[in-house]
Amino acid sequence: MLRRLKSAASTGEIVKIVYHGGTQPGASREVVPFKIVDGILHARCCSSNVTKTFKLDKIAMCDDGADEAEVSYDVSKAFPSEIDEFIAIDVETANAARSSICQVGMARYKDGQLTHEWKSYVDPEDHFDGMNISIHGITESTVKGAPDFPKVAETIRKALNGRIVACHSGFDRASIARACEKYGIPSPNCTWLDTARVARRAWVDDFAQSGYGLASVCHFLDYSFGHHDALEDAKASGHILLCAIRDTGISLSDWKKRVLMPVGSDESVKHARAGNVEGALFGEVLVFTGALEIPRRDAADLAAKAGCDVASGVNKKTTIVVVGDQDTRVLADGADKSTKHRKAEELIAKGQHIRIIGETDFLKMLEVSTN
Repeated sequence: MLRRLKSAASTGEIVKIVYHGGTQPGASREVVPFKIVDGILHARCCSSNVTKTFKLDKIAMCDDGADEAEVSYDVSKAFPSEIDEFIAIDVETANAARSSICQVGMARYKDGQLTHEWKSYVDPEDHFDGMNISIHGITESTVKGAPDFPKVAETIRKALNGRIVACHSGFDRASIARACEKYGIPSPNCTWLDTARVARRAWVDDFAQSGYGLASVCHFLDYSFGHHDALEDAKASGHILLCAIRDTGISLSDWKKRVLMPVGSDESVKHARAGNVEGALFGEVLVFTGALEIPRRDAADLAAKAGCDVASGVNKKTTIVVVGDQDTRVLADGADKSTKHRKAEELIAKGQHIRIIGETDFLKMLEVSTN
């Protein structure tokens, strides 16, 4: 058991344990071990995304010897079923040279679920700059005995080849390209997707002051992570992409195209409409969120014809928020709500009159209003 936990701590693997202590003795948990000190396991609990401690003598392994565990975050349950596979990746570097990779972290997602984690320290065969050390805490002694980049490159290529690969900003992509160039090895053959560009288009008006850095976007999304650890940053990038898909209803494959378009051409902006002054619902300001069964363009046309002004975001003028039926079904299971949904609830709590309804109820409301 101890060897398995130590191995998981070095690779970022998710393991399933039964803990015979704490407030719920005998409960099974999926955790990501960080370290073991003085008979205490320090690990992140996958269900709560909180770091906890466990006494080793009270731990039993559920699946000792298993090759790989899987975990579903609550947030993933709210995503459309057509989400397919992608990899999120992040690297840390020893100095200003982008080829000086000293840590790599990767997270694999399929159908909105985190299915595997992997990380490794890397010997950059280069010097460590004090500025970089102050950011990530990795030193020459940290990477002593770690593989150099050519030894981990094949693992990276196998994971990335043929897939969509998410990273926050172009730093990680450039670092991998420069490291491959440095050692004369082929770069991964994949489709890169910059989650900073995704965030700028998914939440157009929400980062005017704070910017679109990884920490800023994750704070906006209420996602806690250990910044400047390669695996933690990779999973943060993956979380941003999943939330963008959830909030906008834009699929993973469509986001590849969307990031190449100007920010002002955002789908939600294109679906803004002025309401028909003769419509029964004139005066209502409506916002769509989540995945709808009918095309959002058609839904916006129907709402405008009935008199609703269709807006791109929730604000003090909003009176109706329409949530995809799939989202309303899974929310009963505790899945995360979209950013627009949560903002509407915050305004309701402050006294604003907003009705939050599902797509089916929205269509029924239109039917009734036009009869």
